Amino acid sequence: MLLGTAAAVIAVFMLVAWLTNMSFIGWLVVGIMGSFTAALLLLSILTRRALYSQVEDTAGAVKVALSQIQRGWVIPEQPVAFTREQDLVWRIVGRAGVVLISEGPTSRVRPLLQAETKRVTKVMRNVPVHQIQVGHDEGQIALKDLQRELRKLKNVLTPEEVPQVSARINALRSGEPPHSEGHRPPARQAVTPRASR
Repeated sequence: MLLGTAAAVIAVFMLVAWLTNMSFIGWLVVGIMGSFTAALLLLSILTRRALYSQVEDTAGAVKVALSQIQRGWVIPEQPVAFTREQDLVWRIVGRAGVVLISEGPTSRVRPLLQAETKRVTKVMRNVPVHQIQVGHDEGQIALKDLQRELRKLKNVLTPEEVPQVSARINALRSGEPPHSEGHRPPARQAVTPRASR
């Protein structure tokens, strides 16, 4: 597939050279550079798909997806809420405001999301709080679509306000343990099989 993509890109540039009667050598060099870039992009996409396929339906899968985001969001190392079945809720802060992302069936994560939304709005009343559920239930999204869903959110904060909002939420909640249903969270963020639903 990678070789095919590279060959297709080079062929396009050669066609352009033929149609414009320009130097084939110059367009060949450009085509090789373009094919290399296209192959790297395709490889990145395929690698990410394989990663998501491997960790989907395991506890901590959302954290793996969030780790692929290079900038623009403040992403914590620990979930803010969890259940004994290892359903998790993550809270990230970006220019879109506060986003709560759950992993697990709707029936178990909805109470966690609602409780965490109330906590956040008490601290930051003027900052929007979004909820995204990752899973297979109706209304949930696939893990591979998480970044796309985040990009759809409208920016309301400036880049300077993002760390300020995150710091304020963390400071005012520093004395509170993660919200749970009476069970300790996973000891570390390694991906582990989720409990039966």
